[in-house]
Amino acid sequence: MWFILSLCVLLCLSECYSYDYKEGFLQDIDPDWASISGRINQPKCIDIPSNLTLCQNIGYTQMRLPNLLDHDTIEEVRQQSKSWTSLLGVHCHPDTKLFLCSLFTPVCLDRKIYPCRSLCNAVKAGCEQTMLFYNYSWPDMVRCDKFPEDADLCIKPLHNVSTVHNLCSACRHPETVEGLVDGFCRSTYVVRAKIKQINHDNEKKILVLQKKKKFFKKDGLRKKDKRSLSPFIQGGLHCDCDRINVTLNENYIIMGNKTGPGEFTAMYIAKWRKDREFRKAIKLMRDRVSNDHGAKYR
Repeated sequence: MWFILSLCVLLCLSECYSYDYKEGFLQDIDPDWASISGRINQPKCIDIPSNLTLCQNIGYTQMRLPNLLDHDTIEEVRQQSKSWTSLLGVHCHPDTKLFLCSLFTPVCLDRKIYPCRSLCNAVKAGCEQTMLFYNYSWPDMVRCDKFPEDADLCIKPLHNVSTVHNLCSACRHPETVEGLVDGFCRSTYVVRAKIKQINHDNEKKILVLQKKKKFFKKDGLRKKDKRSLSPFIQGGLHCDCDRINVTLNENYIIMGNKTGPGEFTAMYIAKWRKDREFRKAIKLMRDRVSNDHGAKYR
């Protein structure tokens, strides 16, 4: 599990400190000092509730409260964490959950263990552009210079994103509801089609589509564009896309943008599915089209 390595290190280090529980409270803060500083609630261990969606299946079941964002109640934690849940589905960085849960639901040790500054910087680098696309800036409450350097006791990154396989960018976006809807919002066209063949030209991987297509979004596309649509993957000659298999005669959902007269990039490609999560994403797309155009999509 993604958190086990960090958790094992923290548990080993925690043995250097003595636990002193009194009525469920962690004794890392003096009660008198707590009252002087305005901190009424002493730190305590509580079970992570099942309705705290952001931090499920993280390798431990109890969290420290108040947490590292100074949320005093579990209801406050749950409400404040809601706005981050969708970011996990976009998979903007593999350590997003590690970073966020280290703050919202910190592991229940007898001292605070913060995420390292390098972990914050890595997640910010991977996710900030996605957040800015939806007009959300990186919040001050998780400003990276607030967190300790790696030389201190802190939670370090577990993944190096530079070591991912040589997959084309269009073929490595997450096939989650959030990933599909994010692709939809970033694209000017979204189409369901079968891929007849793949050609290569000037470093591009060109997808030759079969004649029958169904458009879910077609901003700025003329009839001629829709008929001749052959999306290309920029740099596709030097990357792989294991999602595509033209011999199986399957439907794909393809999203992208117009880059010039008769030229259309493919920025998201996935097999068309019939499972519940995929149907939910398609419904959200159709609802968005209906809202944008003031009429039910047909």
